Amino acid sequence: MNGAPQFGKIVIFGVGLIGGSFALALKSAGEVGEVVGFGRRLGSLTQALDLGILDRAGFNIGQEVGNADLVLIATPVGTTPEIMARIAPCLGPQTVVTDAGSTKGDVVAAARAHFGERLGQFVPAHPIAGAENSGALAARADLYRQKQVVLTPLPENAVASVARVRAAWECCGALVRELSPAEHDRVFAAVSHLPHLLSFALVHDLTRRDNRDLLFDFAASGFRDFTRIAASHPEMWRDICLANRTALLDELDRYRAQLDELRDALQRSDGAGLEAAFDVARAARRAWAENKASE
Repeated sequence: MNGAPQFGKIVIFGVGLIGGSFALALKSAGEVGEVVGFGRRLGSLTQALDLGILDRAGFNIGQEVGNADLVLIATPVGTTPEIMARIAPCLGPQTVVTDAGSTKGDVVAAARAHFGERLGQFVPAHPIAGAENSGALAARADLYRQKQVVLTPLPENAVASVARVRAAWECCGALVRELSPAEHDRVFAAVSHLPHLLSFALVHDLTRRDNRDLLFDFAASGFRDFTRIAASHPEMWRDICLANRTALLDELDRYRAQLDELRDALQRSDGAGLEAAFDVARAARRAWAENKASE
């Protein structure tokens, strides 16, 4: 490490996969002096301490948040408003708050309700990285390396506050981009939230069938790849789906219309129509994969 770290003290609410990996990445880069964590369960905090994710477990929010350089809210989005309400009165004048939520419209609304005149100290963000496993044990220092993180700055944000959050994620090795909160939610309803909903739905449907054991016994790589994300955290994805339900319902309706088109083609034995749709999808998927491989 050359010189002092960029962040003297960071406070993290939620020290599982996302928050824990954030802490480990900054520690690995030598860019944080102290990491203090808050969580719902003492056992989780103890585990994070044992794993070297945290330097201290926090017990007094006012004492810890007031002099922090950065506060990260990395809990399920449904708990974000409550945490904002608790930390808002304790913010020091130089403290910047950010989050890691997969939805932004609801988070911004909560921030406007709870931060008031201190709204400019909150910079919304969303790291596009994760895994089906959760908890402190799943955290790793390289989770964000070469992964995208989306910032959705507010008009009230000072340039320096946005720069501080950007710098933190860049220290983690992330590629930082910016969208508006509304655009963010529309994009991720299509490419993240809908796929998770579909994956959960397929596994849930098969689980309720009388011959489920036989079905799962014959499931192979296609099933594994499509349903990997159905092993994700149920509480987190419940909150995400509800928080972004307007955009998600729109995407679900679009997808149902696509399924209806394919069903009609099947019913008509329209092989040419099916092949044409599959060909367009294959070309788009291959182009996307080649783009990702070259990044």
